[in-house]
Amino acid sequence: MISAGIIGGAGYTAGELLRILLRHPDVSLDFIFSTSQAGSPVSSIHQDLMGETALRFSGNINPEVDVVFLCLGHGNSIEFLKNNPFSKDTKVIDLSTDYRMHSNDHSFVYGLPEFKKEEIKKAQFIANPGCFATAISLAVLPLAGEKLLKDELHINAVTGATGAGTSLSATSHFTWRDNNFSAYKEFEHQHLKEIGQSVQLFQPNFNFEINFIPNRGNFSRGIFATTYTNFDGSLEDAKAMYDTYYKDSAFTFVIEEEVHLKQVVNTNKCLMNLQKHKSKLLITSVIDNLLKGASGQAVQNMNLMFGFPEDQGLQLKASYF
Repeated sequence: MISAGIIGGAGYTAGELLRILLRHPDVSLDFIFSTSQAGSPVSSIHQDLMGETALRFSGNINPEVDVVFLCLGHGNSIEFLKNNPFSKDTKVIDLSTDYRMHSNDHSFVYGLPEFKKEEIKKAQFIANPGCFATAISLAVLPLAGEKLLKDELHINAVTGATGAGTSLSATSHFTWRDNNFSAYKEFEHQHLKEIGQSVQLFQPNFNFEINFIPNRGNFSRGIFATTYTNFDGSLEDAKAMYDTYYKDSAFTFVIEEEVHLKQVVNTNKCLMNLQKHKSKLLITSVIDNLLKGASGQAVQNMNLMFGFPEDQGLQLKASYF
């Protein structure tokens, strides 16, 4: 049994972590740190946990925990770790953008298990990938691994309202989101750097544009991403390549059927479908942005770091109806 702490316990990703870790057979929750909610019952914020836990938010941390999850706003993790050192044995999993790029801190391993599983197993510090970056990187890494990305990538992806976090803004209010759809940060979303970094580690000579249009959907959770590029081989060639790449994956599956969000919401799965249209290979990928795109993947990384079964505590079921 390992002890775990959560920093920034009042947000969406922390809530998902709590739901998973409270049921994880190998984890004991030591503290849930929140400056805004210190002393309040955890279930007063994460109300679906009423009757399941008596834990309260804490204004203090235990620096000796075995693992700590940082669920802080982007830009805050570096400062927090600087001011709140943990023991030399504590493993750190950061869910923000702060350590995802190699230039920021080389001791952090980029935590995409389908990409760096063996490094994650040996790591003490993990930079958990972004949600868009997870869905899109999983769609293109088999091609990059075979050095078969020979043209621009074109990506259109839609995310649910929880992707914006709990802080309200003009575009996250219900009255704006409901019955609405919009694009944002066209061609310059922050996850582009992550995607490019992963692709170039596999295919260093890749120097084409990654054209990414993110969209806001009028649903709560999930990411639906379509990626296409020129591909010389047949559809059967592509399917064989993807099946080989993901044959040992615990959560990523290439399926024959067309994919949709209800297959993956409330799970840690990524489902993909491949189609060939003349010279174009189309890869459609779907994930839950809060689970495979954040907290579920963080627990998947924790399992690998501590030698637990990769899917321990993550046998989650989709809410199909």
